[in-house]
Amino acid sequence: MLEKLSVSIDTIRVPAKRAKTLDETKLGLIAEDIMDKGQLTPIQVRIDGDGYILIEGLHRLEALRALGEAYVEAYIVRARLH
Repeated sequence: MLEKLSVSIDTIRVPAKRAKTLDETKLGLIAEDIMDKGQLTPIQVRIDGDGYILIEGLHRLEALRALGEAYVEAYIVRARLH
Protein backbone atom coordinates (compact mmCIF):
# COMPACT_ATOMS: atom_id res chain seq x y z
CA MET A 1 0.00 0.00 0.00
CA LEU A 2 1.26 3.46 -0.89
CA GLU A 3 1.33 6.23 1.70
CA LYS A 4 0.93 9.78 0.35
CA LEU A 5 2.88 12.63 2.00
CA SER A 6 4.07 16.15 1.30
CA VAL A 7 7.86 15.82 1.14
CA SER A 8 10.54 18.52 1.18
CA ILE A 9 12.19 18.61 -2.24
CA ASP A 10 15.58 19.14 -0.57
CA THR A 11 15.36 15.72 1.10
CA ILE A 12 14.97 13.80 -2.19
CA ARG A 13 18.07 12.32 -3.83
CA VAL A 14 17.96 11.59 -7.55
CA PRO A 15 20.19 8.68 -8.62
CA ALA A 16 22.80 9.78 -11.19
CA LYS A 17 21.60 7.25 -13.77
CA ARG A 18 18.05 8.59 -13.52
CA ALA A 19 19.18 12.25 -13.64
CA LYS A 20 20.78 11.61 -17.05
CA THR A 21 17.33 10.96 -18.52
CA LEU A 22 16.12 14.53 -17.89
CA ASP A 23 14.60 16.09 -21.03
CA GLU A 24 14.55 19.91 -20.82
CA THR A 25 11.68 20.22 -23.34
CA LYS A 26 9.51 17.81 -21.38
CA LEU A 27 10.49 19.59 -18.16
CA GLY A 28 9.22 22.90 -19.54
CA LEU A 29 5.92 21.42 -20.66
CA ILE A 30 5.32 19.78 -17.30
CA ALA A 31 6.21 23.00 -15.45
CA GLU A 32 3.62 24.88 -17.53
CA ASP A 33 1.02 22.21 -16.81
CA ILE A 34 1.74 22.34 -13.08
CA MET A 35 1.41 26.14 -13.13
CA ASP A 36 -2.02 25.80 -14.76
CA LYS A 37 -3.44 22.81 -12.88
CA GLY A 38 -1.18 22.10 -9.91
CA GLN A 39 0.54 18.79 -9.25
CA LEU A 40 -2.03 16.15 -10.15
CA THR A 41 0.11 13.01 -9.94
CA PRO A 42 2.39 12.38 -6.95
CA ILE A 43 5.95 11.22 -7.51
CA GLN A 44 7.18 7.96 -5.94
CA VAL A 45 10.04 7.81 -3.46
CA ARG A 46 11.45 5.33 -0.99
CA ILE A 47 12.85 6.11 2.44
CA ASP A 48 16.66 6.22 2.66
CA GLY A 49 17.99 7.14 6.10
CA ASP A 50 16.89 10.70 6.88
CA GLY A 51 15.77 11.39 3.29
CA TYR A 52 14.27 9.81 0.22
CA ILE A 53 15.39 8.33 -3.10
CA LEU A 54 13.37 9.09 -6.21
CA ILE A 55 11.72 6.05 -7.79
CA GLU A 56 9.39 7.69 -10.33
CA GLY A 57 8.60 11.28 -11.36
CA LEU A 58 11.89 12.97 -12.24
CA HIS A 59 10.33 15.54 -14.56
CA ARG A 60 7.56 16.43 -12.08
CA LEU A 61 10.13 16.81 -9.29
CA GLU A 62 12.45 19.00 -11.36
CA ALA A 63 9.52 21.07 -12.68
CA LEU A 64 8.41 21.83 -9.13
CA ARG A 65 12.00 22.66 -8.16
CA ALA A 66 12.27 25.03 -11.16
CA LEU A 67 9.02 26.70 -10.11
CA GLY A 68 10.51 27.40 -6.68
CA GLU A 69 8.31 24.97 -4.75
CA ALA A 70 9.68 23.61 -1.47
CA TYR A 71 7.44 20.53 -1.22
CA VAL A 72 6.16 17.82 -3.53
CA GLU A 73 3.31 15.35 -3.10
CA ALA A 74 4.83 11.88 -3.03
CA TYR A 75 3.85 8.28 -2.54
CA ILE A 76 6.18 6.47 -0.14
CA VAL A 77 6.93 3.08 -1.69
CA ARG A 78 7.77 0.39 0.82
CA ALA A 79 9.42 -2.91 -0.05
CA ARG A 80 7.13 -5.88 0.33
CA LEU A 81 8.22 -8.54 2.79
CA HIS A 82 8.03 -12.07 1.42
